[in-house]
Amino acid sequence: MEQHAVNGWGEMDVEAAIATAAGQTTQLPWDRATSVRFEDLAPVSAFPVVPGRRWGPGWWWSATTGRHVVHGSAAMRTQLMILDRDPDVTGLSARPVRLLWRDPDGRVRSWVPQLFARYADGTGLLADCPSSPSAGGDRAQRARVVLEAACARVGWSYRRLEPPPAVVAANLRWLAGYRHPRYQGPPELQAALAEAFAAPRPLADGVAVVGDCLQVLPAAYHALWCGHLTTPLDEPLHERALICADADRGEGVERRLSSVGGDPERG
Repeated sequence: MEQHAVNGWGEMDVEAAIATAAGQTTQLPWDRATSVRFEDLAPVSAFPVVPGRRWGPGWWWSATTGRHVVHGSAAMRTQLMILDRDPDVTGLSARPVRLLWRDPDGRVRSWVPQLFARYADGTGLLADCPSSPSAGGDRAQRARVVLEAACARVGWSYRRLEPPPAVVAANLRWLAGYRHPRYQGPPELQAALAEAFAAPRPLADGVAVVGDCLQVLPAAYHALWCGHLTTPLDEPLHERALICADADRGEGVERRLSSVGGDPERG
């Protein structure tokens, strides 16, 4: 990497290393790299497997893309889950790029963000998923400054995504189990759910009106995942939880969710 004068983080020359379809790594200027479809790239480096750690790398099936996305931690899986439910997200990938730069004393630094999300307006989000604000130490905080400036320069954003409250995460994990389209049911069932929950009512009551709970509940949970039905996700989800099909009533719920996970700038 060539050395260039640095007058500030926003003016720093940043380069990007990505993995090609042939499995090779190529490096190009950051401003050019953003034209690449990061959502289609393989990880530029693998998540480590640490002996003795209770959690190892795994795969998340994305309802947004219909493909699997690798994750390296429980915190990352939770953020994948939140982004996968965001209707503005059109693409997801893990570790698609390594950013490289020289710090003011000339040493080469690099950082691999854990997540990439593509939004419907074409912009991108690079994100890390720390389990706590201090995770990663000083190195992570120094990288954050560089990545925020680099992303802002191309109209993207970089975030260290905060874990959502436990109740929100638990509710999303439950609904995520019904994210696959096979649970949506036929159009007439979807229409019946919308009619049954046209006004707020307990989940069990609305499901009973529509039909057999063994057939209707999976479709109701799928509709809650997709946002066709809404409920306060910061409260425990149970049979007496109030459900509503009115999008205007659900708007505040979704805004609260976006404030505790995902990208808060896009709430």
